[in-house]
Amino acid sequence: MRAGVGRVVLIAAVCIGCASCSVTRKIPDGQYLVQKVRIEDDKSTPRKERIRAAELERYVRQSPNKRFLGLNVGVWLYEQANPDKHNWWNNWKRRIGQEPVLLDMDLTERSAKNLKVYMDSRGFLSSEATYEVDTTSRRKRASITYRTRQLLPYRIDSISYDFRDKFLEQIILPDTAHTLIRRGDIFDITRLNEERERIASYLKDRGYYNFSVNNIEYIADTLAGDHLVDLKVVVKQYLTGYDARGEAVMDNHTVYRIDRINVFPNYDPAAARSDPHFRDRLDTLYYRGLNIVYEGKPNLRPSVLRQAVPLYPNYVYNADQVTRTYTDLMSLGYFRSTKVAFVEQPRDVDITNIVTYVGESADSTQTRYTQEGYLQCDILCTPALKQSFKVELEGSTTSSFYGLSATVGYQNRNIFRGAESFDIAFTGGYEFMKTPDARKRNATEFGVTTGLSFPRFLMPFRTRRYRSVNQPKTKLEFSINFQDRPFYRRTLSSLGLTYMWSNARYSSFSLRPVDINVVDMGYLDDAFLEGTQNEYLKESFKTSFIAGLNFGYVFNNQLKHIGGNATLVRFNLETAGNLIDGLEHLFSKPVQGQSYYHIFGIRYSQYVRSDLSLSRKIMLGEKVALAGRIYAGVAWPYGNSDAMPFDRLFYAGGGNGMRGWAPRTLGPGTTPRKTDTEYPMQLGDLKLEANLELRFPIWGILHGATFFDAGNVWYMNSKRYDADAIFHFRDFYKELGFNTGFGLRFDIKFVVLRLDWGVQLYNPGEPVGERWIHNFKWRNMALNFGVGYPF
Repeated sequence: MRAGVGRVVLIAAVCIGCASCSVTRKIPDGQYLVQKVRIEDDKSTPRKERIRAAELERYVRQSPNKRFLGLNVGVWLYEQANPDKHNWWNNWKRRIGQEPVLLDMDLTERSAKNLKVYMDSRGFLSSEATYEVDTTSRRKRASITYRTRQLLPYRIDSISYDFRDKFLEQIILPDTAHTLIRRGDIFDITRLNEERERIASYLKDRGYYNFSVNNIEYIADTLAGDHLVDLKVVVKQYLTGYDARGEAVMDNHTVYRIDRINVFPNYDPAAARSDPHFRDRLDTLYYRGLNIVYEGKPNLRPSVLRQAVPLYPNYVYNADQVTRTYTDLMSLGYFRSTKVAFVEQPRDVDITNIVTYVGESADSTQTRYTQEGYLQCDILCTPALKQSFKVELEGSTTSSFYGLSATVGYQNRNIFRGAESFDIAFTGGYEFMKTPDARKRNATEFGVTTGLSFPRFLMPFRTRRYRSVNQPKTKLEFSINFQDRPFYRRTLSSLGLTYMWSNARYSSFSLRPVDINVVDMGYLDDAFLEGTQNEYLKESFKTSFIAGLNFGYVFNNQLKHIGGNATLVRFNLETAGNLIDGLEHLFSKPVQGQSYYHIFGIRYSQYVRSDLSLSRKIMLGEKVALAGRIYAGVAWPYGNSDAMPFDRLFYAGGGNGMRGWAPRTLGPGTTPRKTDTEYPMQLGDLKLEANLELRFPIWGILHGATFFDAGNVWYMNSKRYDADAIFHFRDFYKELGFNTGFGLRFDIKFVVLRLDWGVQLYNPGEPVGERWIHNFKWRNMALNFGVGYPF
């Protein structure tokens, strides 16, 4: 048996070796396939100042062909194309494959120079970059090694300013407390450019529409020696043009105010370009500083546009407010695209501000002025389709479960001419499963969900718009869902009112003051829960009325740090039943013979539930990242409730958590899983979980990941369940489940499709002494499909 396995391994190794060698057969003599490029960074430089190899890779002009599982599959496929034929079959091979990267010494030389130039720009002006090419292999392959030496950096010894536009001195100097360059810093050109951009952005938020980074330059003096730089920041005047002799004419920068604000809420760029009479058909409506220009009948109420545009006539130009205008208009969900454009307006008198300052000598004064100009603001908005439909099909399967569901939806993005979004969706599903006794059981589900979103806060009283509140929204939702399972039949109804908003940076908030859910258990098979002694779980399957309040907070800087380090924080807090409980205690008494209260004949739930998720992504290279998450959730029933509702309990397992387990098959605590049950119901009111994932590219749109997960669920202090399921702080770490695995991600730009294969390492549900998994069988693994990254 062992000899047979050995022969198989040997044959596989020979095949891999032949495929690997074959890619160099068509390479001409004297040329080499670039097999490997390596950069050695300077380990003698302190870690904080070291320029890492991953940062230098982008300046190397030749990179090896991409490989799959160590093989040059792309090169091999490219070389299968017949060079004398250009039919579709051979062209397809060339397009899918990769042309071999051959060693080019000119590019190698230029790469070394690029590394030197980059290290110089980072302040290491004495740096060195060398290379070594190894072509000793007989297989026409070359390995290139670049070695860098940063040596001593140049540091900033002093910083001074030269204001050619004297009026800017009183604006920029007070803001130097926020400067990015300081005495003692390395003379880093990248940091100097960032400081130029910071100053330009600062001035653009204060009316200097035409100010750019080109109006700032640096003069560096290194004559002092000892690797020190005397740095002068020069703030230049504005170039107004050239005189008759061709010499530049400079003047102080202009502070701009906004003149007319024209909003085109139904702008058609194609008609504007092709129809010469387009503007003749337009009408204008003036509303609180906005000139709303439209054709025919206005498609949006003026008040909606006024609320989304924070600009007003005679306001000083502010680039940050212009950006907010764009984001607020797009957040309405009604426009497909928006453009904010400005046109300078001529003025007869534009010298409006006169300032006096002390000149070069103490006894002399000079008068300087700044000019004031005006900008016409044109806001061009192109609407999206007002109405749309969607049809979705979804299938799922396991070894004993098959299901199919369909959704048909309709959306109207401007139903009341206020950018309100109305949507309704009908869902139906059918499932069938094989039970342990080989019987087939069917399940059906259908429901309707409808929502109405408003791009503002709906309040019973008038509210003032706060500058710190961005993109306010109000959403009304109603849904009803009917589930007919083999062992129970229930109807779930919900009604909610949610307020959503964000701040100017990375945080978003949601407040749901009205959240009413009714779970009506129309039928429950007594034998369904007989297999469990968990009275807590049995209580969760009763008819209940849930009226609560939810608050959610999200911090997410991923969209503004694409390709870089990013942080995601999610916090949710939910309470239920408190208001009803207070009113019931004041005006009614419990049902005779019972210790709890009813509303509309239904026992209402009373509990508090909260969860917190902290995620962090750290880039280890241009495309390699390490991502981690810590999650904690807790729920506590009290007052009128003896147990949490079934749908508000926590579970472990699945594609976004413990990926070595199927959903609801891990925990609680060390409780063993019952393999004879048809419905996994291993739940808890406390959950702890940690995830770690290394993400890396494989080939084109195909990316990979290796991951490790740890976590479990427990019940809190109660007498309704087994002692194995109770959480104890002193022992919980012994009851964590561990799994590892490998995942594939297909990044097709607008969506990421994910496939994760998880393998259990430690299962706390197994008997003591058998919890570490040594037998890697299919029952100790799970295959999960998903859309998007798990965290």
